[in-house]
Amino acid sequence: MKTEEDLGADIIMAFDECCPYPSTYKYTKNSMERTTRWAKRCKEAHITQNQALFGIIQGGFYKDLRDKSLEELIELDLPGYAIGGISVGEPKEKFLDILYYTAPKMPKEKPRYLMGVGTPDYLIESAIAGIDMCDCVLPTRIARNGTALTSNGKVVVRNAIYERDWTPLDSECDCYTCKNYTRAYIRHLIKANEILGVRLLSIHNLRFLTNLMERVRIEIENDNLLNFKNEFYKKYGYYD
Repeated sequence: MKTEEDLGADIIMAFDECCPYPSTYKYTKNSMERTTRWAKRCKEAHITQNQALFGIIQGGFYKDLRDKSLEELIELDLPGYAIGGISVGEPKEKFLDILYYTAPKMPKEKPRYLMGVGTPDYLIESAIAGIDMCDCVLPTRIARNGTALTSNGKVVVRNAIYERDWTPLDSECDCYTCKNYTRAYIRHLIKANEILGVRLLSIHNLRFLTNLMERVRIEIENDNLLNFKNEFYKKYGYYD
């Protein structure tokens, strides 16, 4: 808590244990109970009033443990709550099962946060489930590997096919990278190990996800999010 307070973040997290996938019921139960104990100790140690301390719901892929974790964390009356322990390598159907089971049970009057989620499909699913915020290293991590998120799916710009491609990463994107640089030039930078290439891809990927979430908010206001999801999935390549 002292370290998090010194960092000065607006939202700080209670200490937790994120179980690997798969984990046994016994291991997961012990882990969840440890996470609850840590949350209580973190609340007692937390003294900075202008920082919101969030608790993290654990319990792996066992719904009764998720219920128990959430019940005990709600008793602490924290400013917000997060779902942890999913998007850890499990099949997508298991991710969605726990997401759609847990999110609706979280306090409606407090922020709902899903940890470690950054792919477009998971962000859209999270919004549909009622999640307010997500975070992930994905946009900058894949940038380091020469990959761009675009409206028509991923573009691995380091591939030879883009050597003479003078188009932007995404013709629908308004970011600095897409306005000023071509796929061919960014490929050259990546192949030459120039840090500018990674920076340009990071700028684009971050803006792509920002644009996506801006659109998600509009579709929520228009009560059209499910239709938007289907349209986006088809264009992005999630559907065959």
